[in-house]
Amino acid sequence: MLGLTPSVLISRLLILVIALTFHEFMHAFIADRLGDDTPRRAGRLTLNPLAHLDPIGSIMLILIGFGWAKPVPINPYNLNKHSSAGVLWVSLAGPASNLLLAVVGAIPIRLGIFPITTGSGLFPTPFGFLYTFVMINLLLAVFNLIPISPLDGEKIFGSLLPRAWQPGWERFQAIGPIVLLALLFLLPLIGIDVIGAVMLPTVSGLLHLLTGV
Repeated sequence: MLGLTPSVLISRLLILVIALTFHEFMHAFIADRLGDDTPRRAGRLTLNPLAHLDPIGSIMLILIGFGWAKPVPINPYNLNKHSSAGVLWVSLAGPASNLLLAVVGAIPIRLGIFPITTGSGLFPTPFGFLYTFVMINLLLAVFNLIPISPLDGEKIFGSLLPRAWQPGWERFQAIGPIVLLALLFLLPLIGIDVIGAVMLPTVSGLLHLLTGV
């Protein structure tokens, strides 16, 4: 598929299941802990991948290295009854979970447990799988911090804005999906890759910091 070797494709499929499932589960878990049972009632307080994965987002992750899952439904009113920063903590839980997975995956690489080989056959080598695991989780963490709807960064950034700025922010976020699609697909066609210019140096730096490779 688009020149991917079987080992890379298998790695991305497995990582997709782990990373996106854990990401969405943590949104649901933190919301539940803060008093909102909406995710629980929607069947999202689970590590079952079938409850979380989005078909188009899954294909995107496999093909280009990042994607998305079905958003976890929450009730901000229930959250705010327990914490004025409830929406902020629930939104942060997703990117933080991917950063945590990246750190855990990088530990064996840092310790030099596996030789640096990527593999070219049907199955990835342990190093190849872990390196891809760290990279994709970092991509997910950084990508989801972009402050544009429907990404987590929109709610994180919006939660930190002064109340007087909220109406303008909400108006901008109403067109957020269109802006995001333009940034991802339309502008790169004319040689303007804003998201890549921000994400790639950030992810590359974090990848080297965590793995030392």
